[in-house]
Amino acid sequence: MTLEVELGAEMTVADLMKHLSMADPSARVRLGINPFAPMAHRMGTVTADTDQDGRPVVYLAEDAQAVQYGYLPRPVAESLTWMPPVEPPACRRRLRAVSDAGTRRQIP
Repeated sequence: MTLEVELGAEMTVADLMKHLSMADPSARVRLGINPFAPMAHRMGTVTADTDQDGRPVVYLAEDAQAVQYGYLPRPVAESLTWMPPVEPPACRRRLRAVSDAGTRRQIP
């Protein structure tokens, strides 16, 4: 489940609630931070206030006592388009240092 927000548009509480309502209610919530080194953080405080223009804003903060959980799983970073998909290496024939013809041993 990836939440797509129109380019340049800000996500609203209604947008977030809509997408969270499709998730497993027992699922843990993590923050994905820093697209250049994608990391996972635990959610902490949720608070509401107004921005400098007087519009209401909800802030989601990292838990102050949380430890960073490490890198985001690769599929999550790819779905966020923070990392390109990785193609498996192509299979190719193995090269040998010597030919088999001169290396056979005689079995008595």
